[in-house]
Amino acid sequence: VQLVESGGGLVQPGGSLRLSCAASGFAFSRYGMRWYRQAPGKERDVVAAISSGGGATNYVDSVKGRFTISIDNLKNTVYLQMNSLKPEDTAVYYCYVELGWGRPYWGQGTQVTVSS
Repeated sequence: VQLVESGGGLVQPGGSLRLSCAASGFAFSRYGMRWYRQAPGKERDVVAAISSGGGATNYVDSVKGRFTISIDNLKNTVYLQMNSLKPEDTAVYYCYVELGWGRPYWGQGTQVTVSS
């Protein structure tokens, strides 16, 4: 199982970024996916989740209306479109999947920095 994030970077407040997570090694279309983030000195928290097939999504309150999670089953990729970014969105963003028997897998993370 491999999860590889990309798309992070430095952006000014109010800007946008799109994170990608390319998945391999498991039946991607059968599993829901999540994005987490971890700011310096803080715990890793879930940001957004999407069901297998993409029919249902959930977001933490602080990103509702600004972030959108989506999947492309043909590309085995999950995305996180982030708009109206704020300095408090600065964190390392991680892709996550939980496979059968509760086995968790994480990507290596991608840094997002929101600063002027």
